[in-house]
Amino acid sequence: MVRLAAASLAGTAIEFYDFFVYGTAAALVLGPLFFPTFSPVAGTLAAFGTFAVGFLSRPLGSVLFGHVGDRYGRRPVLFASLGLTGAATVAVGCVPSYATLGVAAPALLLVLRFLQGLGLGGEWGGAVLLTAEHAPERRRALWASFPQIGPSVGFLLANGVMLALSAGLSDAAFREWGWRVPFWAAGLLALGGLLLRTSLAETPQFRELAEAGTRASSPLMEVARGHWRLVLLTAGALAVGYAVFYAVSTWALAYGTERLGVSRTAMLGCLMAAVAVKGALTPFTAMLGDRYGRRPMCLAGCAASALWMFPMVALLHTARPALMFLGILGALLAFITMFAVVAAYLPELYEPRVRCTGAAVGYNLAGVLGGALTPMVATAASAGSGPPWGVAAYLSGIALLSLGCFALLPETLPAPVAPREAAEPAAV
Repeated sequence: MVRLAAASLAGTAIEFYDFFVYGTAAALVLGPLFFPTFSPVAGTLAAFGTFAVGFLSRPLGSVLFGHVGDRYGRRPVLFASLGLTGAATVAVGCVPSYATLGVAAPALLLVLRFLQGLGLGGEWGGAVLLTAEHAPERRRALWASFPQIGPSVGFLLANGVMLALSAGLSDAAFREWGWRVPFWAAGLLALGGLLLRTSLAETPQFRELAEAGTRASSPLMEVARGHWRLVLLTAGALAVGYAVFYAVSTWALAYGTERLGVSRTAMLGCLMAAVAVKGALTPFTAMLGDRYGRRPMCLAGCAASALWMFPMVALLHTARPALMFLGILGALLAFITMFAVVAAYLPELYEPRVRCTGAAVGYNLAGVLGGALTPMVATAASAGSGPPWGVAAYLSGIALLSLGCFALLPETLPAPVAPREAAEPAAV
């Protein structure tokens, strides 16, 4: 389990590094470089628009790689998704700016961002199922939480490199070539991840399905016919996690540097410190999920998110790094209360023959609902001179929506991840 957890963590860390480094670049430099004819606010919105494309393609990736995972095994998904995302990320770092290619430059960004999202849409399902289907029942949330640490590690890697380059280079050098270095580094990280995954074994449950000849012939059709309500509820339930995370990791970065005049170094430092605490607490929070259940933890995280958004916005608006850190940390602690256990929760909600497709589609649809539009909506809602209360209201509203969806989902503890009938949402 240690080897499996380490390989899953490393893979998700690398893929989320690829995804996050684009979000950081979108907040800091992509607007002026690829949309120079726009005003500063419009340029940021356009850059976040290319960021959103990656979320729109993630459900497609979950369908594509989910089919592979349910038909041919969880293991092949891990190789294909990581290779695709790594190649697309390296290519982003090679795209010339608008000054060189004109409108073809942002068009290429859109295509590559689409491919990034396609690969990441498959990664989560494969990595989570690899650990969840191997894990002992009473420690499933703990072991399945290790892929959930990957996004924190990927965020720290992406922003650490950006922070070092931002602090060590002049502003002109950073905008000319420095921002490209993290994208080029993704190639080496992807190669290392692929080597690490070569020794991984297929999950016992998929081997049982293959030997019994009970694999789904068309996983997506089975999910659409028998699990559509479950998919929609899980997507709505997880939307708040995406909204909160990308509000603090992407919108807050742009808001702090462009609107409040906080230095890039200070903002990145605040974000990285808060994400480091979140990552460190992930397995401990997951252990609470193994003891008290998945659903209570998710409901608590949603409620905390709804209550914290207005204090968070007030703390961000002070432009004082220590207070900004507290605002961001509170939001991420509410986030991880939910997302530390969802890697065990979602696989337990779906029967094994369609688990890779169902869990991944629900998870990535939540990214569209909560993550794709949040940086753009938050940027537009923070256009005034006072505290951006509209952002807080928007995030609190999503938290209440997710709270209602979690309330309609059943508890799965201590349900085994063994072949069984599909879990349908419980009536309230």
